[in-house]
Amino acid sequence: MKIGNPLDRDTNHGPQNHEAHLRKLVEYCQRGVKEGATLVCGGNQVPRPGFFFQPTVFTDVEDHMYIAKEESFGPIMIISRFADGDVDAVLSRANATEFGLASGVFTRDINKALYVSDKLQAGTVFVNTYNKTDVAAPFGGFKQSGFGKDLGEAALNEYLRIKTVTFEY
Repeated sequence: MKIGNPLDRDTNHGPQNHEAHLRKLVEYCQRGVKEGATLVCGGNQVPRPGFFFQPTVFTDVEDHMYIAKEESFGPIMIISRFADGDVDAVLSRANATEFGLASGVFTRDINKALYVSDKLQAGTVFVNTYNKTDVAAPFGGFKQSGFGKDLGEAALNEYLRIKTVTFEY
């Protein structure tokens, strides 16, 4: 991932919005390590001016861990193992969170991708990619990850007050 100026089209991830969020990401990663997840890469501030955070990957993440249950809102990926072929158990685990902004599915099986994307309780599901968005596609979460949608025609509804008036004359 290229970290840099968010106005540069080649940039994949810009700085965090403020120092408090950057510190939260550092603490999030420290807690992941403390609870037993394996930090594969990243986990720290990028050594340059600004609130830039390294792309981070954790493996061996278990469902009870803080990093599996809380949204980071940073360039952090957590990877958890699951029993091969037990798709419904994976869905149950994935949906057992109070959040549901976005999710990703990687598979060669299109039928499995369609089944899983339908059952995931997330506002956006990326299949064999991640974080590729289109301004025409609505974006927003389920559960505690937000109400309403940004982007697309659905976002216009956030600016409308729809009213029905029924009367007899």
